[in-house]
Amino acid sequence: MKKSVIRKYAQLAVRCGAALKKGQGCVIYAEVEQHEFAELVAEEAYRAGAKWVMLQWSDQVFAKLKYRHETVTQLSQVAEWEKARQQHLVDTLPALIHISSEDPDGLKGVNVEKLQKSSAARGKVFKPYREAMDNKNQWTIIAVPSKKWAKKVFPGERSSAAVEKLWEAILKTVRVTEDNDPVAEWEAHNARLKGHCEKLNALDLDYVHYQAPNGTDFKCWLIPGAQWHGGGDTLPDGTFFNPNMPTEEAFTSPMRGRCEGTLVSTMPLSYQGNLIDKFSVTFENGKAVSCKAEQGQALLERMIALDEGAAMLGELALVPVESPIYQEGILFYNTLFDENAACHVALGRGFNEVVPGFENMSAEELKARGINDSIIHVDFMIGCPELSVTGYTRDGREVKIFENGSWAI
Repeated sequence: MKKSVIRKYAQLAVRCGAALKKGQGCVIYAEVEQHEFAELVAEEAYRAGAKWVMLQWSDQVFAKLKYRHETVTQLSQVAEWEKARQQHLVDTLPALIHISSEDPDGLKGVNVEKLQKSSAARGKVFKPYREAMDNKNQWTIIAVPSKKWAKKVFPGERSSAAVEKLWEAILKTVRVTEDNDPVAEWEAHNARLKGHCEKLNALDLDYVHYQAPNGTDFKCWLIPGAQWHGGGDTLPDGTFFNPNMPTEEAFTSPMRGRCEGTLVSTMPLSYQGNLIDKFSVTFENGKAVSCKAEQGQALLERMIALDEGAAMLGELALVPVESPIYQEGILFYNTLFDENAACHVALGRGFNEVVPGFENMSAEELKARGINDSIIHVDFMIGCPELSVTGYTRDGREVKIFENGSWAI
């Protein structure tokens, strides 16, 4: 892959994804294997006027060693320097750039109970810091290939060829080519997504009904007045940024605890370095009451039981089969991409910003309006070419929203 094209991608992440402001700090999260690309992003951040840049590294091999050798008590500890670092982020509100490249099977074999108990304990400590930054700074998630991830996606290729093919697929999904202006491409793409959201918002939906021949038969109620969003987000000061690159969805947060029926997954879920595959989740009175998985059953059960909100939905997202990611015909084993190939839902935390005036509401008020709260937000895919979604408006109309996996409005 040409260095000039990769640099263009780094520039896009800084200027269009995170929308870094001159004089603002920047934190870049990356696997150690991606140090060259992370350094390129750091250079582009400084060129865009970053006051300071911090690189925060992770490594799956080391993480697996920790889970193998440390106790749950030790793994659950949050050191004072970690809290101080989070407080620094709250105080300075830097732009955050997350570079995803993890091996989908990178934590396979780790004790699931140990992983989830320690993750839940640490998540509770970090939750107030995350909430203190919510809707106050820009962030974006992008991805670059690692050798193991590329081999998972293209198992028949040698490592170098697999990495090259994954680079090509990623750059295509984020609209970066050697000859184009990716910022202009993203402006047009955001405008298209906004158009779909405006049509959905005009309907004033009461609930939606998902149906597919694979066994999906599911009804979910919506929060009165809540909006459908898509593409970039806007901070209260007017700063526009793109949290996910790529993105193809129109999404909202449903009414907390009001859904019924069964959702059947159509793609594997890579969660905490393990795969959950061929699974379904059944809801009663708004909560997941049972689940079945051919692979990762125990992990799925523990995920749903992490806290009260983990068994309820925080997101509904509509993605047509015309999505360029779906059309690529590639299973990425990475939720950033796979969720943008198909309609999906998320267990756990909802999005405050879908409620107009949310910035002036307390957490208790938002929960009362219907926004779910949890330490997790985990997407899983339910879209397929046979999926239909019917909407029922508050004034009694029935509206076909999706037919055969495509927009019908």
